[in-house]
Amino acid sequence: MIKKACITICGKVQRVGFRWFVSYTAKNYNLKGFVKNTSDKNVYVEVEGDENILNDFIKEIKKGPPLSKVENVIINYLSANYLFIDFRIQE
Repeated sequence: MIKKACITICGKVQRVGFRWFVSYTAKNYNLKGFVKNTSDKNVYVEVEGDENILNDFIKEIKKGPPLSKVENVIINYLSANYLFIDFRIQE
């Protein structure tokens, strides 16, 4: 089943290549959506894909790139709305 996950990653996740890491990982899993930094120094992801693939993707991003330190991951699952055509990094 295709689902949408809205994910907030907290910790040392800005200025460590985290958005690039998320984008690279999402593209490897053929997921669609976006990643962006938030004003409160977190990273926010909206991603759509098969539920099992989303779970694998989330396991990967919980690890993060080497210079990051993920302290908390907040996930909300929603019904997919099929608005995304690819995965992008937003400024």
